[in-house]
Amino acid sequence: MLSRAHRGVLWTHNDSGDGPRVFAVTRDGELLADVEITDARAVDWEDIAIGPAPGGGDALYLADTGDNDAVRPDVAVYRVPEPDPRGAGAGAIRSAPAARLALRYPDRAHDAEALLVDPRSGALVVVTKSFGASAGVYVAQRPSATATTTLHRRATLSLGVGEAVTAGDVSADGRTIALRSYGRAFVWRRRPGESIAAALRRRPCSPPVGLFAEGQGEALALTAHGGAFYTVPEGEDPAIRRYTPAGRAAAR
Repeated sequence: MLSRAHRGVLWTHNDSGDGPRVFAVTRDGELLADVEITDARAVDWEDIAIGPAPGGGDALYLADTGDNDAVRPDVAVYRVPEPDPRGAGAGAIRSAPAARLALRYPDRAHDAEALLVDPRSGALVVVTKSFGASAGVYVAQRPSATATTTLHRRATLSLGVGEAVTAGDVSADGRTIALRSYGRAFVWRRRPGESIAAALRRRPCSPPVGLFAEGQGEALALTAHGGAFYTVPEGEDPAIRRYTPAGRAAAR
């Protein structure tokens, strides 16, 4: 995820099996900070987003929503004020205490790897992972840090058989929404006053770039105005890639 407050900083995390921590890196892959997230558990973290923090500023939103066997009665998103990745020399640091936003699906348990946070309203949007022809779009308009919030299903995505959603992002200006599968990216332009879920009900465009060659790709970060995006696959020493439309110098 591309930081909005710290120029040139990307936030990322490990898949299941690691502890509750995130990494701040440069666009060239240099490690700036290894941040332990205070008051958080990592059952199966699957996505990271940036959105408004209560009281102002930006927060990191960490999606503990992985559920391969679809057995978890509740999942969670952790919200923590965005740390300064260069403060006090960075390195290994601890975050401020995280708020746990407990979520429950209205129908049954789902596996989900994509979290979108509306930069305008702070609403959480969870997109489920399915290798079938459709995925669910679930929304928590006002997630609570003191009680479990029941999600509402607001849309169904039909991206095609095999196009399981593995990550997503909303641009800082709120106008561009992107989701990815292992092999493709899907992009929506959001209309003024439109919710994320409403935008996702329309047909997306799909940039003519193949993502399969990256490896197991489960990350995507849009630039501030949505003109380009970054990806990084799983594995040791993964490459950070930046995709820009041909013939266009997109904002970094």
